[in-house]
Amino acid sequence: MKRVPLIVKLLIAIALGFFLGIAIRQMADQGMLWAMIPGRILVTFNGIFGNFLGFVVPLLIVAFVSVGIAELGRGAGKMLGFAVLLAYTSTVLAGLFAYGVGSTVIPRLLDNGFMSLEITRQEGGLALERLFSIDMPALFPITSALIAAFILGIGVSTLGERGALYEVLNSFQKIVEKIIGSIIIPLLPFHIAGIFMSMAFDGEALQVLGVMALIFVLIIAMHWIMLIVHYTLAGTMRGKNPFVMLKTMLPAYFAAIGTQSSVATMPVTRQCTIKNGADENIVNFTVPLFTTIHMPGSIITITTSALAVSLLMGHSIETATMISFIFSASIMMVAAPGVPGGSIMAASGVLQSILGFDATLLSLMIAIYLAQDSFGTAANVTGDGALTFFVEKFAKKEGITGQ
Repeated sequence: MKRVPLIVKLLIAIALGFFLGIAIRQMADQGMLWAMIPGRILVTFNGIFGNFLGFVVPLLIVAFVSVGIAELGRGAGKMLGFAVLLAYTSTVLAGLFAYGVGSTVIPRLLDNGFMSLEITRQEGGLALERLFSIDMPALFPITSALIAAFILGIGVSTLGERGALYEVLNSFQKIVEKIIGSIIIPLLPFHIAGIFMSMAFDGEALQVLGVMALIFVLIIAMHWIMLIVHYTLAGTMRGKNPFVMLKTMLPAYFAAIGTQSSVATMPVTRQCTIKNGADENIVNFTVPLFTTIHMPGSIITITTSALAVSLLMGHSIETATMISFIFSASIMMVAAPGVPGGSIMAASGVLQSILGFDATLLSLMIAIYLAQDSFGTAANVTGDGALTFFVEKFAKKEGITGQ
């Protein structure tokens, strides 16, 4: 089971949860209330897992954001500063683009009969209640975690050396990453199964599944629009056909879909970018950096999914709030951990603090994100190739060579 891809596990969990919820509901409606016991056990697990997730999120923020900022600060130069600003700008613009399209298209898809905004719940007074609960209050609020992470990260970067504090933060990051990789990710399919079981029991699951399918198609379309814009700008600057450049990057795109990892795809991304005519020294600098900090595909997915989940659950997000979320989440992308779904994990703090998502909404977000994580990664690494040409032009203008 360990070799089964995470997306397959999630799809199996959604299907099992869906059918289990329907079966439990039908049996309970016929008076077989004992059939609700498995559902109550799963609901109890969901409550415990959700509380644990809420406990871990502030720790994740401190661990990854502080180290991410500290590592960016060491050895910073003109080209590094330009590359970081370029990657952040690209990620923010991608998020704003996703918000513009999503806020226009998603409500129309839902209101025009593709899917109803009104979730129809089963009646009858039956409810799956927890057997017990375990409170796990976070050590500190999300906002406090963000402030602490920025203070620690900036403070360590100003020291200019890998001192004791950096080593402590780096070790803490590894501990949190181990928790994500060994506990949260493996248990996530059970949590998702529980969520869809509860929704199927209440008559909500079909609506949610339909929205997820629509959002998946919309997200992939926006990924490609974003990539075409990236390479149109890069091609115009270099006097090359943008579609030929994009075609040259396709091996990196498909490699990322297969590996679901920007880091694992790095050799292919590097090779394709050099083949497109970029200076090898610049590529050796930009590809490893952008692999870590340039996440336009991820922010498109997260922004669009957040809009869809909010609308589905009857919440509305004001424009100013969403813009604040995009700018903050784009910073969080810099600190995304190197595990499946790392970007959504890094953004979980601002999803809670700015958009007010609870554990259930956050879990739905994670499920939607992980369902297309490989495509978001593919968009990220392909976009890295385009941004390399802008850094190359800046380096030539500044007379920077041999980086």
